[in-house]
Amino acid sequence: MLIIITIVMFYSCNGQMKRIETGADQTGRYIPLLHGKNIAIVANQTSMVDNTHLVDTLLAISEAGTAFSIDKVFAPEHGFRGTIDDGVTVHDEVDTRTGLPIVSLYGKNKKPTAVLLEGIDLVIFDIQDVGARFYTFISTMHYAMEACAEQEIPVIVLDRPNPNGNYTDGPVLDTAFRSFVGMHAIPVVHGLTIGELALMINGEGWLEGGVQCELTVIPCLNYAHDSEYSLPVKPSPNLPNDHTIRIYPSTCFFEGTVVSEGRGTLHPFEVYGHPDLPGTYAFVPESIEGMEMHPKFKGVTCHGEDLRDYVPAGGWNRLEIKWVLDAYEKFPDKDNFFRPFFDLLAGTDAFRKQIIKGWSEEQIRNTWQPGLAAYRQVREKYLLYP
Repeated sequence: MLIIITIVMFYSCNGQMKRIETGADQTGRYIPLLHGKNIAIVANQTSMVDNTHLVDTLLAISEAGTAFSIDKVFAPEHGFRGTIDDGVTVHDEVDTRTGLPIVSLYGKNKKPTAVLLEGIDLVIFDIQDVGARFYTFISTMHYAMEACAEQEIPVIVLDRPNPNGNYTDGPVLDTAFRSFVGMHAIPVVHGLTIGELALMINGEGWLEGGVQCELTVIPCLNYAHDSEYSLPVKPSPNLPNDHTIRIYPSTCFFEGTVVSEGRGTLHPFEVYGHPDLPGTYAFVPESIEGMEMHPKFKGVTCHGEDLRDYVPAGGWNRLEIKWVLDAYEKFPDKDNFFRPFFDLLAGTDAFRKQIIKGWSEEQIRNTWQPGLAAYRQVREKYLLYP
């Protein structure tokens, strides 16, 4: 069963833009759905209701007499409190603030098992996404939806704005390159909120075996895809500000190369470099508590580019590939520039091969257009917002 709530309002009666309300903010819309239920929540540090964590909010409501209970919390990459480095295993624990068991979905299990879902009547998913296909929280959502479909457990997704939701761009994933950093046939920048993406995953039959979960999306209010939205909580350790979030879909490709993407500095994804790369900007990656403990070229001077002040002339409306093309052209040891991870980030091996062949940016972009056109038609079916 597919349930979509689509009330969207933008202006007050005096014509002033109203504050964007996330799905989580609208407790009156989903609390009635929790009555009598034993609940699990997929959440992290971004799961806030105003200035209070969703888990704390629901515990307070439950303790005030509403008949539901919270059984456990499932934690994605970076952990429940968002303090664990990228790619580092998240372990099960007990939350010291609430006493709730925290079950990792970024360790031995990326998908909740049937045992973990025993006794659960409803799963709530509430995590902030940034609109890039390789941001792993959307893969966590996929597996949570799939597990719930198999166990016939309803899912509520509390929607949140996409800070890169105003455009779609990049190669559409070839399913031969499906991985945890790219599970769906969508472009690098998919232009959907996490709620809209959940509807697409369900509606297009992308869960294993084509199963569908009973899905309810609580949409944002006063939001449109071209809305400017500054995230109130950083979504992961190395996305500390709005500019980083905007540039991240473009500079993340350096993670699949020998070039440093700026981890180990206070400006990850806003700078890039390598000891053997020419460039006017220099930086030395170091261990930074709470951001990156094992960066590339720790303690070694890297040369490259500083993009902290970069703002595209036409606005943030396309994937920028010029930096990876330029770095490859200037890098002296081209045979060792790419790592296998690059193809997983790109969702195809075609992009890497085009760079090696010396294709221009325009030639590469032209190859994306048929896939993007087909994707945009599918995307239209699942849009909740203008």
